[in-house]
Amino acid sequence: MGRAFEYRRASKEKRWDKMSKTFPKLSRAITMAAKEGGGDPDLNPKLRLAIQNAKAENMPKDNIESAIKRAEGADAADIKEVSYEGKGPHGVMIWVETATDNTNRTVANIKTILNKGGGQLLNGGSLEFLFDRKAVVEFEVTEELDMEDLELNLIDGGLEELTVNEGTGYAHADFADFGKLTSTFEEMGVEMKKASLQRIPNNPQEFTDEQLDEIEALIDKLEDDEDVQAVYTNAA
Repeated sequence: MGRAFEYRRASKEKRWDKMSKTFPKLSRAITMAAKEGGGDPDLNPKLRLAIQNAKAENMPKDNIESAIKRAEGADAADIKEVSYEGKGPHGVMIWVETATDNTNRTVANIKTILNKGGGQLLNGGSLEFLFDRKAVVEFEVTEELDMEDLELNLIDGGLEELTVNEGTGYAHADFADFGKLTSTFEEMGVEMKKASLQRIPNNPQEFTDEQLDEIEALIDKLEDDEDVQAVYTNAA
């Protein structure tokens, strides 16, 4: 009985810990999208997708509405999207995307985490050639979904690659075709689980399991920072 209680409590604490880190990041994405294109998701595709991504993480409706309203406040004007490039242990290259209202704080935190993790901060633009920016849409593959018809329509929307893994489909396109790709899903009535712009390594490097453990530990530390939205590496 005692062990079962401890397990349930540990499981709850793990979920709460994840939410405490994930929800603020999702809120910032929603606020920035609303600030950029207005607070009506029907008229703002970027906001509509940010809300969908938040719902996919079970973010409560009240949190989403608060994040949209925050875009009207004076503090929302200070939130900026800033990327940082770095080198991690064993020569892995790292790209960090942030949303911050204080770049001095953010760059200091990123630099400290990289240094403690056996890495270093690099000059902006150093890693641009190592990553391709891609639009990536995740969706559920159901028995009713005609994948051939979907693929044909997505090609017109800029589709470069379509893969399926354990019931989840992944559509890749050039980042410039993000709007066309997501609009095609909406027009076909296929619900997107998540839609984002990602940086994909164009020449992935192999690392040993031991090296990957160190690299992943550093990535975890970076992702724990409240300003960090996404972390990408050139690890295979």
